[in-house]
Amino acid sequence: MTIANHLVVFLVCWWLVFFMVLPWGVKGHHESGEEYEAGIEPGSPVKANIGRKMLITTGITTIIWAMFWAVMAFDLISVN
Repeated sequence: MTIANHLVVFLVCWWLVFFMVLPWGVKGHHESGEEYEAGIEPGSPVKANIGRKMLITTGITTIIWAMFWAVMAFDLISVN
């Protein structure tokens, strides 16, 4: 496989993992028990921590991609 193929696999996996990681630890305004301003959606997150979630996603995706690379490099699964 070419570098472009590996990049596509990594990016697709990254987005899939990112959408799985997004809800981790999210607390809405209505769950926080604090007063919030009028006009704020009660279900919107108090603190989203997007940067931290992107780092977690990159770590998980790197592990998944490494397993994919090992399967492809050592022909652990043959596709005929």
